[in-house]
Amino acid sequence: MKRWHKVSLAVLLLAVVAAGVARMVSTRKAQQAQAAAPKATAVLELAASDLLPVRRAELTRTLEVSGSLVAVNSAFVKARVAAEVKSVAVREGDSVKPGQLLAQLDPVEFDWRLRQAEQQAQAARAQLEIAQRALQNSRSLVTQGFISATALENAVSTEAGAQATLQAAQAAVELARKARADATVTAPIGGQISQRLVQPGERVPVDAKLLEIVDLSRLELQASVAPEDAGQLHVGDTARLKVDGIDGALTARVVRINPSAQPGSRSVVAYLELAPHPALRQGLFARGSIELERRPALLVALSAVRNDQAQPYALRLEGTRVTQRPLELGARGQADAGEAIEVLRGLDEGDRVLAGSLGAVRDGATVRVAAPLSAASAASTASAASAAR
Repeated sequence: MKRWHKVSLAVLLLAVVAAGVARMVSTRKAQQAQAAAPKATAVLELAASDLLPVRRAELTRTLEVSGSLVAVNSAFVKARVAAEVKSVAVREGDSVKPGQLLAQLDPVEFDWRLRQAEQQAQAARAQLEIAQRALQNSRSLVTQGFISATALENAVSTEAGAQATLQAAQAAVELARKARADATVTAPIGGQISQRLVQPGERVPVDAKLLEIVDLSRLELQASVAPEDAGQLHVGDTARLKVDGIDGALTARVVRINPSAQPGSRSVVAYLELAPHPALRQGLFARGSIELERRPALLVALSAVRNDQAQPYALRLEGTRVTQRPLELGARGQADAGEAIEVLRGLDEGDRVLAGSLGAVRDGATVRVAAPLSAASAASTASAASAAR
């Protein structure tokens, strides 16, 4: 009886193990079948605006510049003599012409110096006349044998010294006359007074700044250009500038390029002359771009170029799938549709690429482009939205 129970227990145990093994095999087969079954492919929905065309268009290469406006002709009027300022005839904003009276320094001291120099010149002239008469007498006496040749030579030297003394005195008169004239300050150039730095009653030293004159008829933008861009600039290049406080763009032209780089920054200064405008002022800040080149090229929007890999690439739409295309790029600039870049290799004219605003899209992804709304559909959609409100 006990032996029968042992056999029954063994048979039951074998049946349980066999059932477990059968279930395990069945589960594994189901998993393999599920893995072998084709997965449903996700489709990326695109709007027509998400695709950017590759096309041939005119590429305009520009160089961004900025800087302050500076008058081509400006001058600081300085005191040529040390004196007290007697009067100043102009103020900031006044227009002046070349040679116009600007200020008057006190001339009393220079009048007396001029008179002193003139009197010294008269005394020197009198001494010269005495020396000349003595020389004439000495020559007569030498011919008669009353004096020696040495005495005649002394008379000649005395006359020459008196002549030199007179010439020095006359030069002193001219210097005193010039100092008297320098007490009257006149405009060296035409323009407008931008600074008045002295007031009547002040005593100024030599070379003290009195006034500043600015000629606004010709203004330039002094723009610092990086060394790698300076070689692309040429005299005559045109630019469009936006000046603070002035509506609209102004036209400018490169008239000079500095042959030396600036210490420290190593930048090169380019000078752009602006067309006359009544609102332009020295010191205003301006920014804009210089047109370097304009030529046809195969272009793609700059936003479509992706740079998250070692080589730039674009995602080209081929039927309903997206293909990653490595790119060889050229010059960057402006086109009629915005900022663009030249494609040298990797895309063809007529291709459509995904905009960069879509974010990351894997190579080989399936996409579907939604048809654009017709005018009637757009109008009905707008009406329905208005009614819902």
